[in-house]
Amino acid sequence: MISAVSADRARVTIVGLGPGSTDHVTEQTRQAIAAIPHRILRTSRHPSASLVTDAPGETTTCDDLYDTADDFDAVYANVVERVVEMATRHRQVLYAVPGSPLILERTVRLLADDPRLECHILPAMSFLDVAYARLGIDPIESSLTLIDGHRFATAAAGRRGPLLIAHTHANWVLSEIKLSLDDDQVGETPVIILQGLGTNDERIIETTWAEMDHVIEADHLTSVYVPSIGIDPASDYTRLHQLTRTLREQCPWDQKQTHASLIPFLLEETYEVVDALSALDSDDEQTDEALIEELGDLLFQVEFHATIAEQAGRFTIADVTRGIHDKLVRRHPHVFGDVQADDAATVLTNWDAIKRAEKSRTSVLDGVANSQPALMYAWAVQRKAAKVGFDWADVDGAFPKIGEETAELHQAMSATHHDHTAGELGDLLFAVVNVARHLGIEPETALRNATHKFRRRFEGVERLASQRGIDIHDATLAQLDGLWDEIKATE
Repeated sequence: MISAVSADRARVTIVGLGPGSTDHVTEQTRQAIAAIPHRILRTSRHPSASLVTDAPGETTTCDDLYDTADDFDAVYANVVERVVEMATRHRQVLYAVPGSPLILERTVRLLADDPRLECHILPAMSFLDVAYARLGIDPIESSLTLIDGHRFATAAAGRRGPLLIAHTHANWVLSEIKLSLDDDQVGETPVIILQGLGTNDERIIETTWAEMDHVIEADHLTSVYVPSIGIDPASDYTRLHQLTRTLREQCPWDQKQTHASLIPFLLEETYEVVDALSALDSDDEQTDEALIEELGDLLFQVEFHATIAEQAGRFTIADVTRGIHDKLVRRHPHVFGDVQADDAATVLTNWDAIKRAEKSRTSVLDGVANSQPALMYAWAVQRKAAKVGFDWADVDGAFPKIGEETAELHQAMSATHHDHTAGELGDLLFAVVNVARHLGIEPETALRNATHKFRRRFEGVERLASQRGIDIHDATLAQLDGLWDEIKATE
């Protein structure tokens, strides 16, 4: 059963400990445990883990890694490195996981793909076999779908059941699953919670969608069966998609619109989202309502453009969502691949390199949107040029350019040549943006905040003038300056 170790790669024999009781562990797995003296347990929190820990030899667990990593992806990566290290040191190790190594075992997939190892996977009984028996279902005939509870919102999209949801090891996971659907629509949907299948503590609880995170203390042997979901987890978006089609087909105004005619509305809705974001108050949930509304308006613009293209036979919203999904996967190799990126700067460097390769661009400035507001445009162009070293070393190099451009603007003004003056004014603004970039200050936001401040103070001047019976339209500059200084002093 256990063959000789490869001369160039360490060998890992991967076994599964079954769904619960030691009765479900295969004889082949027992023999492997006895034959290989160096063993690793993904977790000792399993009823059959004692078969490994009690066997002669050395057993290491990975339980400590769950307490030190930030998320499960980091846990899995650390587990793999521990297995590789032990396998390299001993040349042959056994790695044991709960259930079957081929059912929802991310570490097994990572190990099998690791070029440093030669993996030998032994078949094992999973919790699925016991679940089918307890539920009295044939998974093929019933078209059962197995879902990872950590990815329910996306993995269950388009599926109405029956579903068997695994990795529901804690009540917070159950809560996240529950909240992914509108409770008013699916709250009374029947749900069966399965816990400790194949053990003496086995429990099967019939409850509802609304109550599933309240009726049990979930653990690593907990799963959830949903015979049927009344709505698609993506049904609200589907309804919006169908509504947009209907408006385009039946509303005279919507029928007249083109990609070009919608540009002002797209910009308007984008700025309204920014306003809603600026107004968010972490202590006031009511401020979320404005953001929900404005994000919906912006989403409708995306749908509208996709529907116009769909009717013209060009592309559909599916092309849009598939494109952004695939692009994000490609540009996050540190999440979905084997690239290491420990900080945000490395992530951005990798992103730019991947983007250049994808776009086959000849200039570092390719891809900078010409239509964005001028301050943002200048910021983006400067930032791109700086990435290849065309930049001042620090703000002390950039700052004197403001003085130079100011002098050139003053000289152009004396010549009364409008186009030349406008050009010099643009150079001055560009120099100011450069200083802002070196200071780490986003110029669009800085100018917006300065304008907000001016507006607030000027409105204060108007109120103060009204209180004192001063007609602001007839007031002298000296009077207005005096009122301005009073308002400023109060701040």
